[in-house]
Amino acid sequence: MSSTDQAASVPEHTAGLANLFDCANLAERSLGIAAAIDAVERGDLIVMPTDTVYGIGANAFNDVAVTQLLAAKRRGRNMPVPVLVGSRRAVDGLVVSLPSAARDLMAAFWPGGLTIVVQQAPSLAWDLGDTDGTVAVRMPLHPVALEVLAATGPMAVSSANISGQAPAATAALGQQQFGSVVSVYLEAGPSDDATPSSIVDVTADEPTLLRLGAISIDKLREVLPSLRVPMGDAAQ
Repeated sequence: MSSTDQAASVPEHTAGLANLFDCANLAERSLGIAAAIDAVERGDLIVMPTDTVYGIGANAFNDVAVTQLLAAKRRGRNMPVPVLVGSRRAVDGLVVSLPSAARDLMAAFWPGGLTIVVQQAPSLAWDLGDTDGTVAVRMPLHPVALEVLAATGPMAVSSANISGQAPAATAALGQQQFGSVVSVYLEAGPSDDATPSSIVDVTADEPTLLRLGAISIDKLREVLPSLRVPMGDAAQ
């Protein structure tokens, strides 16, 4: 068989980009999501869309996979990986108890662009980095991400970029940075909003804004009037 014939026999989603699936195509979306779920279950890395930027993800309970994720991003343990969940109920299995502030924020902004830092359950068998007993958790508003998470359970997910480079706005851009280090790329087109999630820490008596992002201070304070905002964020 000639090289031309070989190229013609390769399915479109594997031509040159063997592990990138176009989720705009329903058949390919199904194949891609199944491939992503299998990859996560065997400890590989995937790149998938979220409602902010694309994320590079791994099984949160597979320490080797999380270490590979940190290595792929060229990032140290001092910058632990956040966790994405597919439902609000999934958080109950990650903590001993949720403060009312966390439940109020989840009711108002999940699924969506808000990450909440909570005290994790001491019994959790995972290693996300140097977390000091906390976990940053979010439920994204994206159908592809939610379908993957519904099957895999909580995933360690960080922005799909090597530290210091721009976060990927498409899976293809993520592939340019990570190449074969990632097993499956789910392409769902450009991110609608490249603004990262806002981050609120509810582990202390006074909830604190750690990062201003997709959810504004005014909207956050409609839910948590006592939200503490560092001076650097107050001016934004």
